[in-house]
Amino acid sequence: MDTLVTLSGLPGSPYTRKMLALLRYRRVPYSFISRNEARARGLPEPRVPLHPTFYMPGPGGELQAVTDTSPIIRRLEAEHSGRNVIPSDPAAAFIDMLLEDYGDEWLTKAMFHYRWVRPADITRSTDVLPLWFGYARPDEEIAEEGESFAERQIGRLHVVGSTAETGPLIEESYERFIEVLNAHLREHPHLMGQRPGASDFAVFGQLTQLAGFDPTPMALTLERTPRVYAWSTVVEDLSGLEPEESDWFMGRSVPVTLVDLLKEIGRTYALVMIANARAVSEGAEQFEASVDGKPWLQRPFPYQAKCVKWLREAYAALDPPARSAVDTVLDGTGCESLIAE
Repeated sequence: MDTLVTLSGLPGSPYTRKMLALLRYRRVPYSFISRNEARARGLPEPRVPLHPTFYMPGPGGELQAVTDTSPIIRRLEAEHSGRNVIPSDPAAAFIDMLLEDYGDEWLTKAMFHYRWVRPADITRSTDVLPLWFGYARPDEEIAEEGESFAERQIGRLHVVGSTAETGPLIEESYERFIEVLNAHLREHPHLMGQRPGASDFAVFGQLTQLAGFDPTPMALTLERTPRVYAWSTVVEDLSGLEPEESDWFMGRSVPVTLVDLLKEIGRTYALVMIANARAVSEGAEQFEASVDGKPWLQRPFPYQAKCVKWLREAYAALDPPARSAVDTVLDGTGCESLIAE
């Protein structure tokens, strides 16, 4: 067991599915256990109970519970060689980082919104999600847990920015996203070329729920973009793919379909993330952004301010040729505003 990467999580967590698919693709041996099993083994509790939780050695060799998937991916890159998901080209690696953050921090708004707004989606989650914490239990206990969980999650919709005012913006953004992704997948099997980057797994994780579980966005995705649905099932296990170094998009050579995706990111995610980061730095209790000429009101989210900081630090660390390549790709997409301040 000491040779395995051990993690706990749930099928209904897009981040759990992100990391399981990534481990399969990279052929990293792992042990996937329940949170109850982790407790039974005496494994450490995470500071914030999130899914997935990885149990990894700390600086002094002591076992730690870690939950932030992006740093974990980079740690796995350092500790396990071959079949990497971070492109070797620095400019491409930055674009991949931006796309990964979009999946993790913006598409999750659509996932959370769709799951807890309409009766059909609420019912499916209320019925199924508690079963993933343990299904060999009395029906009454499952039902009570599901109702309690649903009430709590619906009450937290505003935390991700889903309100009566922003809901239409979130849904319009998701509809545009699947259309743009569909156009890209018509010519390229993955976001970053012929092989997947970290961004592919971030987007895939959210689609396991949006396209594969929650009734409303699942029906929408199947009706409009069955290719996107098919892709989200294939990425589940890419362990048989044999990637080549030349399979990445490199430097300035990204296709117009990827630029179109970056334009969608600049239209939504970039504007909200910048406004949020500014509000966090100013200690504001609420921030407002304009998305498609409509107001987006939300309480600041400190973690997403850190995401912007990390993106800016990664851009600043690029050498001049790589920075120039990134500037060329992002020019006119709206994403350049993320690194302009």
